[in-house]
Amino acid sequence: MNQIKQDVFVDYLRGLAAADDRAALAALRYGFVNPLRALPYVARFLPTAGGRRAEDTLILVGGLFALHPASGTSSLASILRRLAEKSDSVELRFRALLDCDREDLPNHLRHAVALAASNELPIDFENLHRAIRGWEHDSRFVQRRWARDYWSTVPVPDDGPENTTSTDDRDRETAP
Repeated sequence: MNQIKQDVFVDYLRGLAAADDRAALAALRYGFVNPLRALPYVARFLPTAGGRRAEDTLILVGGLFALHPASGTSSLASILRRLAEKSDSVELRFRALLDCDREDLPNHLRHAVALAASNELPIDFENLHRAIRGWEHDSRFVQRRWARDYWSTVPVPDDGPENTTSTDDRDRETAP
């Protein structure tokens, strides 16, 4: 059985939100401007040989979570697809996100997460954390997965908690 490893950092962030630790969430949000403010909440999760990239990734994930501490099961791509039904500019933003390099990723993700927050749509932060870690891979597997998730998402009527079904969801539903 292929199970995804539990993300202890995202679990920690959920704990901060559940405890309504406003100071911690504010410091994580402030990490977008001054990363040193977020380090007290991030440093304990850094791998020994993680380096600056790992630090930047955790600060980014922490800041994004603090912007919208509503954790769910929908990928950011499928959420943006739902929002694209209401606005043509969402697809343009999504295309820009897919094309951006690692340096511009925080800005694009901040806008995307803020859009999800303004529509009260919870995000799969484990998925987002993995995506950020793999963003620069030569195969661009993250961008390909997000593109498939965005353009193959089938809208479902607004009568259930999950309003999109991605190809992965459909595959799981039909698997023996």
